[in-house]
Amino acid sequence: MSEENSFLIFSGTKSRYLAEKICASLGCPLGKLVVTQFSDGEFSVSYEETVRGRDVFLVQSTFPNSDNLMELLLMIDAAKRASARTINAVIPYFGWARQDRKDKPRVSIGAKLIADLLRVAGINRLITMDLHADQIQGFFDIPVDHLYASAVILPYLESLKLDNLVIASPDVGGSKRANTYAKYLGCPLVLCNKTRARANEVESMQIIGEVEGKNVVLVDDMVDTAGTIAKAADVMIAAGAKSVRACASHCVMSGPASERVDNSSLEEIVFTDSIPYNNNCPKVKQLSVAEMFAETIRRVESNQSISSQYLV
Repeated sequence: MSEENSFLIFSGTKSRYLAEKICASLGCPLGKLVVTQFSDGEFSVSYEETVRGRDVFLVQSTFPNSDNLMELLLMIDAAKRASARTINAVIPYFGWARQDRKDKPRVSIGAKLIADLLRVAGINRLITMDLHADQIQGFFDIPVDHLYASAVILPYLESLKLDNLVIASPDVGGSKRANTYAKYLGCPLVLCNKTRARANEVESMQIIGEVEGKNVVLVDDMVDTAGTIAKAADVMIAAGAKSVRACASHCVMSGPASERVDNSSLEEIVFTDSIPYNNNCPKVKQLSVAEMFAETIRRVESNQSISSQYLV
């Protein structure tokens, strides 16, 4: 079997836009897969070409709703039963990752459950990006290639050539990521200390550091309802910041997020295209990670190191 046709790439319904870019980068066609919908909401998947003896790469982010996860699980099961040689799940956005521990009594650890579901379904490798918590890699007993959006976001930030740059984390939990960006860019780090009234609702926020006269870039792994990031931007401007931008790996942007961003003090907010964004918000910019995932697939398939994929 030649190297050209030893692997196949398939996509779930909602991640096809990204899979097509990955295939374009690799110079290969997207595999033929059919999803059949039933009137009661149930669905099934079937491969319309042989996968026997092939390495298959299944591209599907598991963002809401849960149909995306179920579709991926059925794709894995179908590939296993069709005698694929290896099954590699390419999950740019790994959903349920915020549930990585028991933070109060009688709650589930959703990230571990998803890891178990993927393992039982039959994956041999996971390729993902910017997990909400790095330790989720340890929930798997298979190889996990954990990529970072910094590989595309940092070059973009450098291209802006901002003077008096400051990197900020919208909460203390994201300080490690923000510190990595600050070290790479050679600029100061500022933290925001927030308290929540309840989930998705910020009660108060204080700045730890100096932002007056600075161009601030807020760094996070995802933006969901945009309450934290919008509040942080407004607090920074009130404290005398010259401008505030934000960058995050995953564009969840649910509920009132687009309206909040549009009405906030943010000049722009930069995401990757790990999740599709269909709302019309002029402040939102998406950078593609297709080339990064394509190169990782290429290196995995040829048994090469992927270390060069990491900027920081």
